[in-house]
Amino acid sequence: MLWTDITDIAVELLEAHPDTDPLAVNFVDLRNWVLALPDFDDDPERSGEKVLEAIQAAWIEELD
Repeated sequence: MLWTDITDIAVELLEAHPDTDPLAVNFVDLRNWVLALPDFDDDPERSGEKVLEAIQAAWIEELD
């Protein structure tokens, strides 16, 4: 997965952290959790606030 695979990342985060409220996760932790996903393989420096916001929003949508 790459940083642009927003929905896939959100699904993986939901599966990895099922009892976590995405709104309670700060961006430092969110970035680290994405980097720790087994299928994630992208440059850590390519992440930014907008990407992390999009991942968080997709994660919230996946909860519904």
